[in-house]
Amino acid sequence: MFSFYQHIPQYLDPIIFSIGSFAIRWYSLMYVAGILTAFFLLRWRIGKGEAPQDFKISNSKTEKSGELGITLDILLVGFWGMLFGGRLGYILFYNFPYYLQNPVEALLPVAVSGDGLRITGYYGLSYHGALLGVIASGYVFSKIRKLDFWRVADFVAPAAAGAYFFGRIGNFLNGELWGRETNSFLGMYFGEDFFLRHPSQLYEAFLEGLVLFLLLWIIRNKGRFDGQVFLVYIVGYAFFRYVSEYFRSPDWQSGLILGIFSTGQLLSLCMLAGGSLLYFQKNRKNAII
Repeated sequence: MFSFYQHIPQYLDPIIFSIGSFAIRWYSLMYVAGILTAFFLLRWRIGKGEAPQDFKISNSKTEKSGELGITLDILLVGFWGMLFGGRLGYILFYNFPYYLQNPVEALLPVAVSGDGLRITGYYGLSYHGALLGVIASGYVFSKIRKLDFWRVADFVAPAAAGAYFFGRIGNFLNGELWGRETNSFLGMYFGEDFFLRHPSQLYEAFLEGLVLFLLLWIIRNKGRFDGQVFLVYIVGYAFFRYVSEYFRSPDWQSGLILGIFSTGQLLSLCMLAGGSLLYFQKNRKNAII
């Protein structure tokens, strides 16, 4: 039974089914599951009257339909911000020298070789880049729609953590981003490897997804100032990601920086510092008021 557990990744097929060259992957299904999870969580909160006050639109057929419409717009804008930011972040943070020499591959899902172009798909996305893309697109959207950005961010943050859980499960099912070698009973065999490795994708799904979601869900209506729930998400994610990186194999493109830190850890330290600074500034300002 324990042997079965250790070999689970090797039993998994990233492809659910295929018809000719068209394939449905577990990774894609997990993305869909994450988006649907975020949508239903936000819709539930709207039904409970937890949407921000400025979501209400006077010319809507009903108040809740107006709130739901804005929520769908936010999810759509956030989705494109996530894709664009995630791709740009991967290029800049993880493999910039390569894409500087191969700009076509940065823009299109192809690889350039002596035989011409080969379709590869977009296999490189960065969470930190995706977060910046979502924040930027959400900020612009809030300004255009005359919404308070911090209230929007507070409203969306718990759902984002819930959706993130499925993203890391998708990494596990896809057989990627596995952990460092270990002798721990938690270790698993990935690919053709003969060494046990930490299932770091599952650690991240648990800490950065499930645990963080539960924390944010508990405090979702208890913020003392606008932006508190969102900043707890920023700080909490950065902390959990920093810890999880000690179990995750360093990125092959950059390895360990200074022989100590992974790229993800350095980005998370910046995220932790920025989120903490904003939190204490806004908390102090609220206390003075």
